[in-house]
Amino acid sequence: MAYLEESYTLVLNDTSDVPTVQQLQQQLEKGNDESKCETMRRILMIMLNGDPLNQLLMHIIRFVMPSKSKPLKKLLYFYYEICPKLDQNGKLKQEMILVCNGIRNDLQHPNEYIRGATLRFLCKLKEPELLEPLLSSLRSCLEHRHAYVRKNAVLAVQSVFKTAEHLIPDAPELLLTFLGAESDHTCKRNAFVALNLISHEKALEYLSQHFDEVAHADELTQLALIEFIRKDAVQNQAARSRYLKLIFDLLEASSNTVVYEAASTLTALTSNAVAVKAAASKFVELAIKEADNNVKLIVLERIDKLRRQHAGVLDGLTMDVLRVLSSPDIDVRRKALKLAMDMVSSKNVEEVVTLLKKELQKSLNEEYEKNNEYRQIIIQAIHNCAIRFSEVAQNVVGLLIDFISEFSSTVAVDVLAFVKEVAEKYPALRSSVIEKLTVAMESIRSGKVMRNALWIVGEYSETQRDIQTTWKAIRASLGEIPILASEQRLLQAQTEGTTEGADGTDKPKTSGGAPRVNADGTYATESAITQSSAKAALEAVQASQKPPLRQLVLDGDFYMATVLSTALAKLVLRYSKISDDEKRVNALQCEAMLMIVSIIRVGQSDFVKSKIDNDSKDRLMQNVRILNDFKKVPEYYKILLEDSRKAYQAMVAEEDKKRKEKDDAERNKNAIQVDDALNIRQLSKKGAVENITDVDDLAKAIAGDVTDDMSSKLSRVVPLTGFSDPVYAEVYVKVHQFDIILDVLLVNQTADTLQNLSVEFATLGDLKVIEKPQSFNLGPHAFQSVQSTIKVSSTDTGVIFGNLVYDGASSTETNVVILNDLHVDIMDYIHPAYCTETQFRQMWTEFEWENKVNISHNGGCKTLSEFLKRLMSVTNMANLTPHKSLSEDCQFLSANLYAKTVFGEDALANVSLEQLEPQGAISGFIRIRSRSQGLALSLGSLKGLNGGKVE
Repeated sequence: MAYLEESYTLVLNDTSDVPTVQQLQQQLEKGNDESKCETMRRILMIMLNGDPLNQLLMHIIRFVMPSKSKPLKKLLYFYYEICPKLDQNGKLKQEMILVCNGIRNDLQHPNEYIRGATLRFLCKLKEPELLEPLLSSLRSCLEHRHAYVRKNAVLAVQSVFKTAEHLIPDAPELLLTFLGAESDHTCKRNAFVALNLISHEKALEYLSQHFDEVAHADELTQLALIEFIRKDAVQNQAARSRYLKLIFDLLEASSNTVVYEAASTLTALTSNAVAVKAAASKFVELAIKEADNNVKLIVLERIDKLRRQHAGVLDGLTMDVLRVLSSPDIDVRRKALKLAMDMVSSKNVEEVVTLLKKELQKSLNEEYEKNNEYRQIIIQAIHNCAIRFSEVAQNVVGLLIDFISEFSSTVAVDVLAFVKEVAEKYPALRSSVIEKLTVAMESIRSGKVMRNALWIVGEYSETQRDIQTTWKAIRASLGEIPILASEQRLLQAQTEGTTEGADGTDKPKTSGGAPRVNADGTYATESAITQSSAKAALEAVQASQKPPLRQLVLDGDFYMATVLSTALAKLVLRYSKISDDEKRVNALQCEAMLMIVSIIRVGQSDFVKSKIDNDSKDRLMQNVRILNDFKKVPEYYKILLEDSRKAYQAMVAEEDKKRKEKDDAERNKNAIQVDDALNIRQLSKKGAVENITDVDDLAKAIAGDVTDDMSSKLSRVVPLTGFSDPVYAEVYVKVHQFDIILDVLLVNQTADTLQNLSVEFATLGDLKVIEKPQSFNLGPHAFQSVQSTIKVSSTDTGVIFGNLVYDGASSTETNVVILNDLHVDIMDYIHPAYCTETQFRQMWTEFEWENKVNISHNGGCKTLSEFLKRLMSVTNMANLTPHKSLSEDCQFLSANLYAKTVFGEDALANVSLEQLEPQGAISGFIRIRSRSQGLALSLGSLKGLNGGKVE
């Protein structure tokens, strides 16, 4: 049987000045200990890069092994670990007898640390011929006075037993006796682990003898025993109840590590509700007590898995989970709130909402890290509770509206989105919502927030009282009308005030300048002084304090003005339907038209910071025409009062549908079918193993292997060289979490043996080669499979390139075969994801990198919807736009797409498509945005998007 050499990790080495073997021999012969250390380091680097340096073995034995320098001895054992110990026939080299003698001397060395380091080296020896002469020294180390020697000696005994059992057949009894006499905690832990690896029966015997002492043992021993119990309980059903009692006792241990492992083992051994709840309670305590945020996140994830596996069991711990909100880290808070929302029920929803309101109040009064983001998360959690449980909606809505002026613009928009949904779902709350919202409008200063507030009051003011309340609030927030005339009066008063002297007398007017016509028709002159004073007066008027709506209009927010005009039109039309007071209707109609026309006129004046645009002007005039003709055109009632509501109802229904599908999918994962067999342990056959499932271990064992079929593997095979090259190479690219494994097949197509054939890879982008294949000899027409591992750190496009190198006929000749480039497919790291419309808009505004790709498609897809599905499959993104909004009859389509990467990066896309003729050519563009430039560019350059042709 051929001897298989081990492969090692690539070590960076500067090959610009590699010494020859003769130079290394001279440095070993003549140098002192420090220079020998440096020489040994160079030798180790050269050997790890593939050169065995067989000629140096005797020189190292002669000139390095006798040294008493501890750093040099440490390097010497590194050399022993990797140097070839067998000859070409697979027999031990004769020089290794001298090495064996030196190792035995070190095992008997008076310095305990040299002994310990030598014992650690013994664990890596796999040659029985080398181990046999060392056994007597190894046994004596088990009784050494120092614990460092003993704890390494027991591991060495275990390694020797595993390598060659016949050399030390009494190892289990030896370790069992050692455990009985040992007092050091680390030695006992190592000894038990070693005993478990070589003899499960002896380990079980030791545990049975010391079962009552486990609860009072040290932390290391308890962890080792818990691991043993976790595995033994699957086979040893008779002792399972005894094990469970012991694990329950270990839940009260002083060590958090022991508590975590005990709770994890308890949930793996049983699905009893009491045990699951006890384990989850300990997990919650760990999440509260531990200071490390990573530990908190891991523990919360474990609680979430228990919640999914045991539906309804952990609902009583919801308030305990919310105690984790005391952590200052925003990621921990987000995880805790998400977990609590999944556990909330009708029994505890009021307590949960009360606590969330206190947290919201606290976030307003205290300074937290990322305070606005935390408030947004709390509001989303309150939103979730109110939509699912109507009994808490009323209290929640009132509180959020009261604080709306203290929130930031983004948080306030989220609040109003929540209020809008509550008003739609619960008609009984609409009057109270309108009342509180009209009061809050006095303090709203953001145009985005005001737009949402105006839409709500315009849509859900359904009674005369609500309409009158809303009208008064709008009228007060808009101020005196006409706006232009009142602003001109303020400007005139300001101008007259500036033309007076300090003593109250009028300043003389300066002659010269362009003629100006006064109001009475007479001529006046205007100088540069009066122009500058008029400009200063205008700026003073613009800077003066004004009501919210009026200020927003003067600031140039005419999009908000169009929403205001639509709200006024809705209020007038609805009032005309529910009221018989014709005079009142006419008065509201005239006043609404006056307000809208006043906004148009002031938008064309110098009093606004930016003039009104044509689109906003057209929309305002459209509402004026509606108000003028609504009695003659009944269709206006349907458009404004019915269609708008139906569009929003469709959006809410779509969100509810998505929420329900998500809940159903989560429920179906843990559902038990009606025809599933009931496992009754008392009635099962003797010796039958109960179904104990450790979900984590099972997932790790089968991850990635179930879905890999032959077709998917063949699609990942890429040729690296051509058929005419001396060596044909092809690679199977396998993506495993954050690594890319390259499985390369090499075929020698010549009739000669290729010496020292090696594959060398290099990368561009955020890729890093972490393992280099070992060089080898390849016979005529033979083939060899080698592997290399590439680490991926981001989703940017990366390139892997390299070459094949082998020796030629002479020692100085080297042949090189250039390999084809490999482009990393980012689709392996991008997965479809979902977010709310508000979150999408927020990220779209924040992300600065955009890649706009033009699309031109002439065949294959006959409709825009079919093309959108093809586009989603190419980019591996999810569609956020409701399907009802994607009409098949329309010639235009716009949709939002979203995806996340395994590295936590967000990818957004907006698709705008046009098809002028049925089944004709499709044109348009896709705008891709992300936080990093690389992801946006990588998505835009995907196969099928590059050049705008979707294949």
